[in-house]
Amino acid sequence: MGLLARRLNVPQVAGEILAGLLIGPCMLGFVQPSEFITQMAGLGVILLMFNAGLDSNIEEIRRSGLVSFLIAMSGVLLPLAAGTGLYLFFYGFEGLQSDTFYHALFMGCILTATSVSITVQALRELGHLKTKVGTTILSAAIIDDILGILVLTIVSTFKDPSASISMVLVKTGGFFLFCLVSGYLIYLFFKDMSRHHPRTRRLTVIGLSYCLLMSFIAEEWFGIADITGAYIAGLVLSNLKDASYIENRLDINSYTIFAPVFFASVGISTDISNFDLSILWFSLAFLVVGLLSKVVGCGVMARLCHFSSSDSLKIGVGMMNRGEVALIVAQKGLAIGLMSASYFPAVILLIIVSAVVTPITLKVLYEHAFHPSSAVPSASM
Repeated sequence: MGLLARRLNVPQVAGEILAGLLIGPCMLGFVQPSEFITQMAGLGVILLMFNAGLDSNIEEIRRSGLVSFLIAMSGVLLPLAAGTGLYLFFYGFEGLQSDTFYHALFMGCILTATSVSITVQALRELGHLKTKVGTTILSAAIIDDILGILVLTIVSTFKDPSASISMVLVKTGGFFLFCLVSGYLIYLFFKDMSRHHPRTRRLTVIGLSYCLLMSFIAEEWFGIADITGAYIAGLVLSNLKDASYIENRLDINSYTIFAPVFFASVGISTDISNFDLSILWFSLAFLVVGLLSKVVGCGVMARLCHFSSSDSLKIGVGMMNRGEVALIVAQKGLAIGLMSASYFPAVILLIIVSAVVTPITLKVLYEHAFHPSSAVPSASM
């Protein structure tokens, strides 16, 4: 199904989700949710986040400057608030310590995620990837991923009744301090190994071991989401000369086994037995709010940072696409009890529609632009 989706120029993830819906309880019922599928999907999501970290560039984040950070921050905070408000509007407000508020906060958390891969491909095909707008979108998306994972970590910890915001922040700060110190030492170790044993299997094996260890440390020692540890592990190794080699070697397992199982598990876990008219209206509202909150949040901040109105709109549209990260966040919420499976259709609808609408809208905006973007990227504000 994933390969068929690619043949139809649709994101492969859409086909894999559809496969899960097709064989799962929603339709044919050949496969039921099980502990085995959950564990395989857990490995899949860890590998996905590790590869996402490997594919990032810490130096690019540093060079992107204040502008990209402000755009990313606005693109996280507004969707978070809008998603939370939308859920409370539909289901009522019962206090800051209620399960309803935590569920609302988590629905907002899902909207913070940006998947820029489709946007990057669209900009590359249009010949605008290396313009000021393209570079800003790419840099802001990298920062957006980090902020989104941080928000997920904090929101996930609220499920623990003994946790306080101050303790969450202390643990989060302690975790990133640990990552800073240990990550530098690990980077030196891998750099030395890469120099003496370039492009060898041991790099991939030890890299995967480091990813799994960081996932364990994040969750067991600091109460942080395991996917955060995996992403940080990827970031630590992202500047290695052999980072692409490690990513390509691991991507074979991820691409052929674990990632498809993860995406299919989303379809298998989707529950439509409680899908009624109210959830249908919520799903449509969730779609509209999800798209507009990114466009407005990122676009308005870009305008305040002295981009033209046309370029600000392009940045907002470029940041509105959702993908694997939104699914990862949703699956995490299901696992820890912050989200019901009946809301998966809303998340899937947002991902599929945004994947189709984003490249089409960008093409229209560029075709009708009177003042093309400068070809020189902005380093910082």
